Amino acid sequence: MGAGDTTGKRRAVPWVVLALWIGVLAAVAPFAARLGDVQRDRIIDYLPASADSTQVAEIQDRLPGGETTQLVLVYHRDGGLTAADRATAGRQVARIAGEHALAGTPQGVPSRDGSTLMYPVASNEPGADEKKRDAFVEDVRDVARGAGGLSVQVGGPSALNTDAAKVYDSLGGPLLYTTVGVVAILLVLIYRSPVLWLVPLVVAGIADYLSMGVAYALHQAFGTAVSGASSGIMTILVFGAGTDYALLLVARYREELRRIERPYDAMRAALRGCGPAVLASSGTVAAGLLCLLAADLNSNRGMGPLGTVGVLCALAAMLTLLPAVLVLLGRRVFWPLVPAYGSTPTGRRSLFTAMGSSAGRRPVTVLVSGAALLGALALGVLNLPGSLKQEDSFVDRPESVAAMQTLARAFPERSSQPIEVITPAGRADAALAAIRGTDGVDSARKGRTGEGWTEISVLAKAAPQSPGETQTIHKLRDRLDGSYVGGPSAQRIDLEDTSARDLRVVVPLVLVSVLLILFVLLRSLVAPLMLTAAVVAVWGAALGIGGLVFGPLFGFEGTDPGLGLLSFVFLVALGVDYGIFLMHRMREEALGGAGPVPAALTALRTTGGVIASAGLVLAATFAVLTTMGLVALVELGFVIAVGVLLDTFLVRTYLVTSASVALGRRVWWPGRMSRAPGEPVRPEREPEPV
Repeated sequence: MGAGDTTGKRRAVPWVVLALWIGVLAAVAPFAARLGDVQRDRIIDYLPASADSTQVAEIQDRLPGGETTQLVLVYHRDGGLTAADRATAGRQVARIAGEHALAGTPQGVPSRDGSTLMYPVASNEPGADEKKRDAFVEDVRDVARGAGGLSVQVGGPSALNTDAAKVYDSLGGPLLYTTVGVVAILLVLIYRSPVLWLVPLVVAGIADYLSMGVAYALHQAFGTAVSGASSGIMTILVFGAGTDYALLLVARYREELRRIERPYDAMRAALRGCGPAVLASSGTVAAGLLCLLAADLNSNRGMGPLGTVGVLCALAAMLTLLPAVLVLLGRRVFWPLVPAYGSTPTGRRSLFTAMGSSAGRRPVTVLVSGAALLGALALGVLNLPGSLKQEDSFVDRPESVAAMQTLARAFPERSSQPIEVITPAGRADAALAAIRGTDGVDSARKGRTGEGWTEISVLAKAAPQSPGETQTIHKLRDRLDGSYVGGPSAQRIDLEDTSARDLRVVVPLVLVSVLLILFVLLRSLVAPLMLTAAVVAVWGAALGIGGLVFGPLFGFEGTDPGLGLLSFVFLVALGVDYGIFLMHRMREEALGGAGPVPAALTALRTTGGVIASAGLVLAATFAVLTTMGLVALVELGFVIAVGVLLDTFLVRTYLVTSASVALGRRVWWPGRMSRAPGEPVRPEREPEPV
């Protein structure tokens, strides 16, 4: 091939890649715009697939009228309701009954002290349509208005779902804009260039758009569940993981531009150098997330494919589109810090050189001290608050929660939240008698019948989601053979039980899949075990820090049941990423003839800045979740952000490096690098500090 052919190829390849991406985006555009249309945030979309409460919700959808919308109107006045207050309540309820098709005539229930009057309202008018349900709830709230000291609040399970849906609807725009803003600020600080920061940010935005289209296609083809939480986390993964890959590639590209004259050739060298590490790290994250398919909880199982889609779309964009754009822009994209051909980086002692020196001098001391610190932090897990109740799941108290709290004070002797029982229609009378004879049941009445089933609404004597009500639900499930017991409180019980089951099943799968990938990549048994143990320790320490701040500092009343599993999957999969970056460079240096200690310290010196930058970006993107209005998202974002920072600035820099120095060549056991010096020493080049 002549010189002209080679030059033509250099010029053509980036343009071809750019054209292919334009075609791909044009193809997915109709699908990406429709992802929000298939997003579902009903409780049935989060419930465990095999639980009683799931069966109840599914059967209720098939009964005449579909899903029941259940509300409670709460009228309250300090010092006692007046006759005018009761008349106002009666008029408002009558108006609601006249404007909507209600299931029965609402009857007011006064509190013993006369300060509160509640009207349970049920309707099948909206059915299973979330938008109709939310519109019905808002219509009722428009009618129910207090005056002159009379407080009127609309609560109940459907009002809680409507308020939760408002938070999920707010995730899309604010979460995306906040994430983009945070990443943009960090990239400007990292690159110190008026142009360079924009390139990976735009490419990440394109990858996010692609992931939306692919996620919609997955839903249409396989019925993959799409929720507000899963689509939001998919966006965070695209920007967080994608920016990480971009930082690693750009740092290596800058290094190669000093050795190689043409940007096209420098980019090829950069892709050869860091491509395997990026592929392995993304494969690790994808494998870890796909293990969530083994979960029984619908919300967990649906998050696996969407998270994987986000990571793989980010990988594709950062290894194809980003290199093409950088090559087309040439060296000037780095202005004002342009890496000139043949130049050498500024010689200065970096922070990571100092860290590596301290780890190299006393590796065992550093290792033991760091492990002791992580162990001490992990003890904070013992201080985690109990399971999160439904009314405590919001950061700011919405009207539905305020209504439940008013009811709890006014009616301490009874529940205001029904337990739903679905029983075969032919045994409905016997089931009703058995329910009324169950200890802890206050009242029970038959509801709709259809599809061979009968719905029975039960009120417990104990308060909602209290130990007494929980015992009543368990007694009903033990006593009613062939029936299903559901409702909001039963759903919470099933969420807790299934989350514990998923933790036992998914965690071993994640560990095995991550270890297998590391065994293949690093060709060692010791190094993968060391990296995996490190990220598990980080997970425990991050949860421990959460236990120290969730209650005392944030004022949270509980911990989301899925926090342990989701934080484990993300921290292990994403944490191993940085270990791969570090160990891959360490292996590269060792293959070049460097001894164990120089290889470890050189790897830290050359990748430390990139890993630190990537860790800051990833932690910041997950920290965006702490600005959302749901406690579960705040807790998840906090634990992952803290874990990533621990992993970046303690585990990768000190513990993994000191362990590698202490183990020497044994870190590569049983591969040949553990026994022989390796291949002849290649000419070393001065690595560029980042």
